[in-house]
This record gives sequence, structure tokens and C-alpha cells, in this order.
Amino acid sequence: MKKYIILLAITLLGASCVKPSVEFVDFETFKVTSVKSTDVAMADGTVNPEVQFMESEEPETKVAVTSVARLVSDLLGAINSNNVIHVSGTYTGHDIDGTPITLSGKLLVPRDGKIKNMVIVSHYTIGANYECPSECFPMEGLVAAKGYAVVVADYIGFGVTANRVHPYMHVESTARSVVDMALAVKPYLEKIGRKPESDKVILMGYSQGGSTTLAVMRMIQKEYSDKLPIQKVYCGGGPYDLAATYDKAMADDVTGIPCAIPMILQGVNVGQDLGLDYADFFQPRLLENYDEWINSKRYTVNQMNRLMGAKALHELMTDAGRDKNNPTTARFYKALLFNSVLDFQPKSPIYMFHSREDQTVPFVNAQRAETFFKGYNIDFDFGNYGVHAMGAIRFIMHVATEL
Repeated sequence: MKKYIILLAITLLGASCVKPSVEFVDFETFKVTSVKSTDVAMADGTVNPEVQFMESEEPETKVAVTSVARLVSDLLGAINSNNVIHVSGTYTGHDIDGTPITLSGKLLVPRDGKIKNMVIVSHYTIGANYECPSECFPMEGLVAAKGYAVVVADYIGFGVTANRVHPYMHVESTARSVVDMALAVKPYLEKIGRKPESDKVILMGYSQGGSTTLAVMRMIQKEYSDKLPIQKVYCGGGPYDLAATYDKAMADDVTGIPCAIPMILQGVNVGQDLGLDYADFFQPRLLENYDEWINSKRYTVNQMNRLMGAKALHELMTDAGRDKNNPTTARFYKALLFNSVLDFQPKSPIYMFHSREDQTVPFVNAQRAETFFKGYNIDFDFGNYGVHAMGAIRFIMHVATEL
């Protein structure tokens, strides 16, 4: 019976674009919940509108439509297969406290041809559950069209765990979710006859995903170097140093991404069981509404920012919350230091991208990373590449071109 189910799944992946008749296929590790196929390019040569790109902070200014179209056109001209198979599924991962938990994510592979490598993606900051990888065509999945198996975990707090608070910027638990999924998908690919030609994996992530990708690299080097040997790492626009990010935001009294304030505080509070009282940090309006705005998973990042209605830190946070010398805030600040990812020695080459014009994730993060990683095999690509969302497209384009 088990052999029949495996053969059925292989048939579905190779020839079908509808949801499988077997709703729940157990391959011991990765359990398939749905299968579909999507063309990357439309008949007129434009990118499929199902592909979900990062929201732009300034849609009418720096993120010019012509620039996006040109970058997407370059990608479409370089793909090996126009059709990508999406496999959403669940796997057993580790909860924040290390106990087993069912998590979800998506595997994307080209419809035809050999698989070169597994690409392990850590996704960027999202707010609405419909944006999570298992529910959409994530922009990073475009590289699957070039002959790669792209693995994207939802993270705790999204997908099948959408009822949970997402431990935002708690790098240990988030990285663990990503690594757990890669370990689950690896034998699945072999069983369906799509084993990559190379055992080496490629890591990739932008924004929150950039920081998480370095945490994934650190975790793999320490615990799974034999199972997931790393070929190369691509990270862009990441908040690698949360304490430095906090310091800059407080000094400028402004943030480019207001929703990150409650998300980070919740994330590290839950992730490290700090027991913080949010009334010590949030101004009344935010305190009264953060659970709906942030935890309902109904709103995108831009929508959450609009609901919050302010970018000035003094309008969002209390005086005590903005003072790292306050005893309570000092505990939070220590947690930010703990969740920095600039504390290990990379053993594989890294490409690190950041726009100097990025107001969402301050450029100080790239500067701190360059200082810390100086002397290692890292290609730093820092330039005037526009706002955060424009940088995301340029980053994806660089990765797709180099792969």
C-alpha cells in the first residue's frame, strides 16, 4: 500500500496541476497536503501575477514599474522551465521549547528536468497568513524554474500554526523551523525520484530572511554539516544586529517599519520567555490594538503600518521602553543582543546585499556585518539600490543570475 501511495504522488508531481486525490500522504517526514502547478511567465511574457513580491513602502516613487518589469524580464529570459510544481505540506519540527510540533511550508520544483541543488529559503517579514509560503507562490520560488528544489518553511505562527504568536526575530526557533523542514524534504525528494544532483545546499533569504539565513548557516555548521553541506549563502537586507537597529531607531526617533516594534517585542519575549509586560513598552493606542493588528494574521505589513498610523518612536513606545538603561528595558535589550547573528565564523562563501537607501532595515546592519565578517569569504554588495522592496527584487535577480 505504501509503495502505491508513493507512486501516486510521483504521478501527481509529474503530470497533474490539480489537488491530489490523496489528501494526506505520509512519507515518514514530509506529509503532502496539496499539489499544484504554475507557469512562471504568462503568454505575453510577463511574470505570473500569482507570484507574491514584497510590498513596496513607496509604490509611487522609487520602485518604478519599468525597473521591476526589466528585472523580471531578465529572470524570465534565464529560466530553464516555465512551469513550477508547488508541494505544500507539513513536517514534524521543534517548538520554541524544543518539543515536537507540526509545522508547514512549501517545496517548489521545476516540472521537468534534473534538480541541481536544494535551495533553503528563509522568507521575509509577512503579516497576513495568506502570505505564508504554503498559501502562495513566494517570490523566492522563482529560482525553482532554473532547476532547483526550493524549500520554504512558514515559521511558527503561520500556516498550520497561525493561531500562535510568531516568535519574530527569535533566531534560534525560526532557524530551527527552516532546518527541520529541509531535513524532512531531503528524503522526500529522493523517494519521488527528484533527488538533487548535488548533496550541497544553497541558503537564501532577504530582510527577516537575511538574518534567519545566517542563523540557519550557523545551525547547520554546528549540528548538520554532514547532512546539509553548504555550497553558498545569499543574504540581503537583514537585521543582523538587533541591538544596533534599536539604538539607531531610538536615536532617530523613527522607524521605517512600525509593525516591527510590537512584532520584535512579542517575538523575543515569547522566544526567550522573558515575561515582559507590554504596558511597560507600548503607548496606549498600540497596547489596546496590537493583538488584533499583529496577531490576527489578517493584515499585511503595509496594512499593519497604516493601522498603527505613526513612525515616530515616541508615539509608539513609552519613555521607559525607549530607555535601554531602564531595568525592564535592559532585559529586552539583552535579548536583542542575544539574537544577533554576528557571532560565528562562516565556513562557506557568502553574498551579502544591502541598499544604502534602505529605511526599513537600517544600513547600520550591513556595516556591522562587514566589520564582523571582515577577512572571511564574503562578497559585500552595498549600493544605492532604492528602498527595501526594490532591493528585494535586485537581490532575487542577482541570486537567479548567479545560480
